Amino acid sequence: MSKHPIFTIPFAKVYSLYIQKAGRKNRTEEEVDQIIFWLTGYDDTGLKQQVELENDFETFFAQAPAIHPNSSLIKGVVCGVRVEEVDDPLMQKIRYLDKLIDELAKGKSMGKFSGIKASYQQTRYLIN
Repeated sequence: MSKHPIFTIPFAKVYSLYIQKAGRKNRTEEEVDQIIFWLTGYDDTGLKQQVELENDFETFFAQAPAIHPNSSLIKGVVCGVRVEEVDDPLMQKIRYLDKLIDELAKGKSMGKFSGIKASYQQTRYLIN
């Protein structure tokens, strides 16, 4: 079975699109980074390294220090698909990230993101 094409896209390419999307809604790169830190466990150094190495999405998530244990609380629709119903674990992680970036671009703070309010209150990663 062949890989979904999105798995082989360099994370750096999508990362720049996330930043652009956030910027169009007056949100910052730092806010995008905080979402990525929360979901993946990367820190600033690790994220910069992934971007510089131009690792694909599959490698980016495979090397993630720790997917947040409450990421499964993320609910909603991305590209017409409910993220909580995605069967492929890698695709689901990608959709989780897409959903969080969409919520940021809609002007929501992380504490109000779909399905993760309780989780957010238990973390130190703040997005205002």
